[in-house]
Amino acid sequence: MDDRTPSTAGAAVRRPHRADARRNFDKLLAAARTAFAEQGSGAPLEDIARTAGVGIGTLYRNFPTRQALFDAVYVGEVEELCRAAQDVAHLPPWEAFSAWLDRFVSYVTTKRAISDELNRDSEMFRASRVAMYEAGEPLLTRAQEAGEARRDASFDDVLRMITGIIATGYVSDEQRGRVLRFALDGIRTDKD
Repeated sequence: MDDRTPSTAGAAVRRPHRADARRNFDKLLAAARTAFAEQGSGAPLEDIARTAGVGIGTLYRNFPTRQALFDAVYVGEVEELCRAAQDVAHLPPWEAFSAWLDRFVSYVTTKRAISDELNRDSEMFRASRVAMYEAGEPLLTRAQEAGEARRDASFDDVLRMITGIIATGYVSDEQRGRVLRFALDGIRTDKD
């Protein structure tokens, strides 16, 4: 397998070949994702390295700049979103689409934390967006063809709605989940 994920090959985030180096790379990405989601894009790199259980030198060997780490975290989120589409494809149409949207919520949370640091005009960003749409849009189309989702809802409409809902502050995760369900009920057709 290529060391780049085919869905986002244009982003060119390369994982190391050696198993121990790959583990460190993956631990750094996971620690960075959590740190950025909790503390924003200014999370200290030293804390990220410490959480990953590696030294700061290992972080810089993998990600020579803070921007390289932002880009890798973003591409990693998109890759997981694309894998999630494959993972739910066997489910019934509406269930598959709503399960994928649950993963999309996590993606939006991470993206919001680093959005100011992403270059929206870069090839990485464009390739990632295309990959995300190619992975998720067929799930909505399948739900529409099964008569389980409104035909007048475009994939872009749904993603913008979910993104807007996530951007709002909530009293609790339960409240956010309830509001998301209300929104999805507006897309789903009645199956009486």
